[in-house]
Amino acid sequence: MKEQFYAGFDIHKKSIAICVKNQMGETIQEKSIRANPIAVARWVENAPKPFAAAMEATLFTGWVYDELCRYSDDVRVGNSVMLSYISKSKNKSDKVDAKKLADLLRVDLIPQVYMLPRYARDIREFLRYRNWLVRQSVRYKNKISGLLMMNGIEYNASKLHNKGYFYDFLDSLNNEKKLVELLRLSRSQLEILKEFERRTKKLLYKQPGIKERVELLTSVPGVGEITALTWALEIWDPHRFSSSEKAKSYCGLTPSQKESAGKERRMPISKQRNKHIQWVVVEASKIAVHRVKEPELVQIYQKVAERKNRNAATMAVARKLVEWLLAVDKRKTPFRAR
Repeated sequence: MKEQFYAGFDIHKKSIAICVKNQMGETIQEKSIRANPIAVARWVENAPKPFAAAMEATLFTGWVYDELCRYSDDVRVGNSVMLSYISKSKNKSDKVDAKKLADLLRVDLIPQVYMLPRYARDIREFLRYRNWLVRQSVRYKNKISGLLMMNGIEYNASKLHNKGYFYDFLDSLNNEKKLVELLRLSRSQLEILKEFERRTKKLLYKQPGIKERVELLTSVPGVGEITALTWALEIWDPHRFSSSEKAKSYCGLTPSQKESAGKERRMPISKQRNKHIQWVVVEASKIAVHRVKEPELVQIYQKVAERKNRNAATMAVARKLVEWLLAVDKRKTPFRAR
């Protein structure tokens, strides 16, 4: 039986610290390489084999993970928050961190996170880019409104961002040349962002299986296409959640809990969550209650609002929506009200 080796990778923007240990915990190799695919491939050529690899989840982790998966069947990415609790120490350096990762991997204590396949992460970036474009568009709209209010100019707020009304409105501002120039510039940027947003959305629907999955998910009350797209691309594989409780926790809808000496305390909503999906699910729950008025969700909202408050009621509805979304996604059948 071949000896197994364990490699810890501490990844940074320009360099990667690597520590390789054997099954007994003896250090076999310690080195630092440049952070690029060629350097990683060269390291693999001379690395002791077979090896398992572990790294912390950071901005730079994705490409290193993909590269190492070509050479090893056991590549793990650790939760950065949990790793900081497990391996906290007085001395900290890249070498020390790489050693700790190798040791944690050796004793099977890496708090592993789920890594989407490369092509799934690429599609997800399109959606996140689209959402970023929407946020920038809102900023430009607020800037246009702010410029008008700063100059004491009245306008129709409901029509301001309609193209026809906006340019007719500019023509009426004959004595405000500098202001008109700023407004035209802001409007041109807004139109560019909207066009990019439309093109990004079209690209998402061209991906195989996405359109059909979104159609199923939008059968859930209050769930629109953006919520469905976000769920599909952030969750990717619904079967990775063995229960709806784990899915709710991932979406950031459950409070953290502390228990000591028989005393249990409920803490605020944990920050360890997928913030992208949390936001859309909470917004969808508001739509389901106040616009769609789905009877079961309205009943949940009213019941919790009477005992606690409206925010707690919205979170309760959001948790129910996650149950429905997970069930629809796993069964591949449209939602049916009871």
